[in-house]
Amino acid sequence: MSKRKRPDSNAPSDSLTDHERLIYDVIRSNKQDMGIWTRDMKRELKVNLPDNIVTKSIKSLQNKSLIKEVVNIHNKGKKHLMAVEFEPSKEISGGAWYSEGSLDTEFIKVVKSQCLKQIIKLKVATLEGISDSIKRSGAFKVDLTKQQIEEIVRAVVLDNQIMEVKSNGSGEFTNIPVGKVCYKNVSKGGGGGEPKTGSSASVPCGVCPQINFCTPDGVISPKTCVYYTKWLDF
Repeated sequence: MSKRKRPDSNAPSDSLTDHERLIYDVIRSNKQDMGIWTRDMKRELKVNLPDNIVTKSIKSLQNKSLIKEVVNIHNKGKKHLMAVEFEPSKEISGGAWYSEGSLDTEFIKVVKSQCLKQIIKLKVATLEGISDSIKRSGAFKVDLTKQQIEEIVRAVVLDNQIMEVKSNGSGEFTNIPVGKVCYKNVSKGGGGGEPKTGSSASVPCGVCPQINFCTPDGVISPKTCVYYTKWLDF
């Protein structure tokens, strides 16, 4: 489901030229949070407008804060347009870990550090416990979802900084239901938990949120994936 922003009551959508209205309606109604490539937009127009008129109209719509350009991580060279009340779909934006079409490595690094810090503090932690602890710490101005925390924690597991185990309900796992997946700092050694096994837990591709976008020569590729390389070298 696309995320809508509150429409701007001051947006001059009622003062558009005929050309601007045609272009705006195609951008806003047909593609919503997926955006639309400029060339595709021209094909969907009911009239054949000269390129200079299209360019001028797009610029005017941007100046009136009715449309915006968005970066598609699969093809950064294509200019995509979207109505301002929509947020780009994860399919084209790459999700929370991307900024302006590029992987936000600094943000990921900070979140990984916080996850590791909370796990060390809690000694044994479930995803819910890590998420709650980070939220209480006030480390981030935005709330991270459980899925985001899980993606980062799995990356920290692949970095061999923490280990994924199952609670046996005793000792340090007393307050964690038997069989519940949780995480420990590897430097603390063993601890009575049962290491989780299975290909989906060890192969990074099995848990990667970008697996549907991964292609040999794409923006997201096994050739450039640091986690896939680490797994191969293990």
